[in-house]
Amino acid sequence: MVKKYAVFLVLLSFSFAFAQETIFFGFVIDAKTEKPIESVVVNIQNTSITGLTSKNGRFELYSPVKGEQLLWVHSQGYKDLLLKIQSDFGQKINLGILQLEDTFSDEAPAALITLLDSDLSDDNSSSEMTSGLLQSSRDAFMQASAFNWGQARFRFRGLDSENGTMMLNGMTMNKIYDGRPQWNNWSGLNNVLRNQEFSVGTAASNYTFGGVLGTQQISTRASLYRKGTQLTFSGSNTTYTWRAISTYASGMNASGWAYAVSAGKRWADEAYFEGTNFNADSFFISVEKKLNNRNSVNFTGFYTPNSRGKNSPNTNEVTNLMSEKYNSYWGFQNGKKRNARVKNVKEPLLMLNHYFKIDDKTNLNSSVMYQFGKVGNSNIDYQNADSPDPVYYKKMPSYFSSLYAKDKGEFSGEFTPDYENAEKSRITFLANSQIDWNRMYLTNQKPGQNGYEPAQSHYVLYEDRTDDKTFAVNSNLNAQINSNISFDAGITFKNLKSHNFQYLLDLLGGAFFEDIDPFYKGDLSQSDLQNPNRQVKQGDIYGYNYNLTANTIDAFAQFKFAYNKTEFYLAQSYSVSDYQREGLYQNGIYPTTSLGKSEKINFENFGFKGGFTYKISGKEWFFINGAHLTRAPSLRNTFSNSRLNNKIVDGIESENITSAEANYVYRSPKLKLRLTAYYALIKNSSKTSFFYAEGIFDNGAGYDATDAFVSQTLTQLDKKNTGAELSFEYQISSTLKTTLSAAYGNYVYNSNPNVSITNAANAAKDGAQTTFDFGQAYLKNYKQAGMPQNAISIGLEYRDPKFWWIGTNINYLSDNYIDVSPISRTSQFYINSANGFPFPEATSERGNELLKQEKFKSVTLLNINGGKSWRVQKKYIGLFASVNNVLNLVYKTGGFEQARNANFRALNQDASSGTPSFGPKYYYGYGRTYFLNLTIGL
Repeated sequence: MVKKYAVFLVLLSFSFAFAQETIFFGFVIDAKTEKPIESVVVNIQNTSITGLTSKNGRFELYSPVKGEQLLWVHSQGYKDLLLKIQSDFGQKINLGILQLEDTFSDEAPAALITLLDSDLSDDNSSSEMTSGLLQSSRDAFMQASAFNWGQARFRFRGLDSENGTMMLNGMTMNKIYDGRPQWNNWSGLNNVLRNQEFSVGTAASNYTFGGVLGTQQISTRASLYRKGTQLTFSGSNTTYTWRAISTYASGMNASGWAYAVSAGKRWADEAYFEGTNFNADSFFISVEKKLNNRNSVNFTGFYTPNSRGKNSPNTNEVTNLMSEKYNSYWGFQNGKKRNARVKNVKEPLLMLNHYFKIDDKTNLNSSVMYQFGKVGNSNIDYQNADSPDPVYYKKMPSYFSSLYAKDKGEFSGEFTPDYENAEKSRITFLANSQIDWNRMYLTNQKPGQNGYEPAQSHYVLYEDRTDDKTFAVNSNLNAQINSNISFDAGITFKNLKSHNFQYLLDLLGGAFFEDIDPFYKGDLSQSDLQNPNRQVKQGDIYGYNYNLTANTIDAFAQFKFAYNKTEFYLAQSYSVSDYQREGLYQNGIYPTTSLGKSEKINFENFGFKGGFTYKISGKEWFFINGAHLTRAPSLRNTFSNSRLNNKIVDGIESENITSAEANYVYRSPKLKLRLTAYYALIKNSSKTSFFYAEGIFDNGAGYDATDAFVSQTLTQLDKKNTGAELSFEYQISSTLKTTLSAAYGNYVYNSNPNVSITNAANAAKDGAQTTFDFGQAYLKNYKQAGMPQNAISIGLEYRDPKFWWIGTNINYLSDNYIDVSPISRTSQFYINSANGFPFPEATSERGNELLKQEKFKSVTLLNINGGKSWRVQKKYIGLFASVNNVLNLVYKTGGFEQARNANFRALNQDASSGTPSFGPKYYYGYGRTYFLNLTIGL
């Protein structure tokens, strides 16, 4: 009887213990081979509950902790997997099959994402954002978008990065100035930015309402980094030549401390294009202190100073004389190449995060961020001297063979080509095709008693500088209301003070530079009437000087509902913004509107979005998402000419955005398929640009007949993006896989925007009009420029069980168009500004021919990549290599029409010459490039 009671008590205690625990079990397999992985560490984070997988990949954990937890799955040579799990005492929960990806995919983005100079200078490419998809998705289409199509400037759904939201620890990183992330702020931090979540399109995000491109959230919480050291060494012939990165993470210790540090270096004396030097450092630290089971604080700081020589876009004439690698921005100085146009970015960031677990179902995460520093873009300034640009139009053969050879009266339509001088010009250009630094130094000096001595500089090197100070605070609340309903909310406040000015870097051997505009006389030439005829030296501010200030508040709320067969969500956003300009100089052209503060302009915006998912079976599901929102214009596009005056763009208003997408997904062990159709309409956009135009005004409009340097502002510009995506992946065998990705897009302008032109020269006349309404630009149904609208990728990959692999893919990209000049599409284009009548030779047939949007040739790119990994005494060694554009094809990735020929006759004569002086300028893609990467995990 005693033994029976003993057995009963033992069984009762086991039953009671089981009732106070949750049993989690599942299987871990290799994502590529789909074979079980043995000895994988499976741990419930911040606890001692740990297990190892068996030979068949199975694990089982017993958790006495109630509520939501994080499951950490780790194996050397594979990417860590973090999974949210929910304890329910007395239950045995099957987590199913968990797939681990090897660490090769970590190196691939760095290997294959190659942004062009235009992407980096404008920071408008979505390619880098697309690369973030790969950290959270194995979708073949996303991999093709980032790895294979990015080199041809493919944009995900044809959208700029201002339509996506980039986040760091729950804080939005998009700049208020232009709405886009500044990618250079975290370049070189590859190893510490791998903890990412991505929501595609208008899908729900736990952190923000987001944009129609998607949301990329990066976490730098120290406890999330895998403990250990990682060393990375790379070689390439694209943006940089060499790269080295070292990273160490401590893991969470018994005292509740964790930290991660990283440092890196990238450099190139000359990258792929001529004269494009590159030098970048990166420093990162993250420290976390676990205060108790509910509170943790984390500090993140990083600094990534980088300097990059730019590459020039070129006309066909220049490329035919030189090559597609030609860069007009550099010249030899003392035997070394010196680039005149260099972008420098130095913007350190400091962030403090508080992670507060209110209860088992509710978390509140708050952040404070401060970012400061400078962004500078250098160039040569000159006065009372010839242009230093080696491709200045008067130095080119086309100057003598096109309309500029004529001398029959302004826009008479008559000209005589001068082929003899055109040939002389060609020979001279080939002998002097780069910037002549030595000549500029000599020009800035004069004879003295002891040889040449510094004099007034006619040439200087300056920098367009932006010194920003951004302060931001935010909080995100995530709550599981019940087993079916969750709630997310957040609010963010940002304050920006942006100091913008022209900064003198180098007098180029001279003694001083005069702070005037030589194209004007008297008071009109003065940059600052309060300090006229100022002599500036190295380190001085001159030309323009002003502050931009902005305050924004963004809030969102979101409910998500999850049931056995269906899921859906609803979200709403609200934001307010105010912008103001403060002029620090009293400009001579705008003496009454340049100094002091402008009026403050305010915007109030709302957004709504929702989505629905229907689970057809365990292998397939269907979901739709849609959104409608308004968005404040960027600070950049709010002022018509912020360098010179306080004027706000007439008729500016918030953008109006509508987006929808429908998706079908099928996933089985062998086949993965996704079909997507999408639609996006962006209305009421605005855009400001500057250029020199000829034949644009009548004789009474400006100081120099019909020519003027003008600012152009577009308002009421609509864009419509529609398309479809196919992602197909089939595992032919355990070692062989094939993929097919396809993108079809139709990205067009959907309105005829209004064009206004500001002619500062007209201020020479008292009370004269300076802003002119040119009416509508007939852009509707023109294609949006700068990216292929259609793309196909076919890939084959072999992955050997002995940890080596090789893959190849062939890509076809088409329907890429040039960026057109809006002013040439207005009714003024056909009017002779000299007499106010239409050009007699202008016909609609010839006009349509001249204004037809150029379509670039389609391109086929072959890429090969592969790798091998080793485990040596518990150390991981990985080698990755790739060759892009194996066939070394030359292709155009983008370009723009020059707006200088602003009327029919000028454009017709220039185009008819065969070698136009002001033909379109083009960007070229990389030829054959390579990337080699070695990773050592200790």
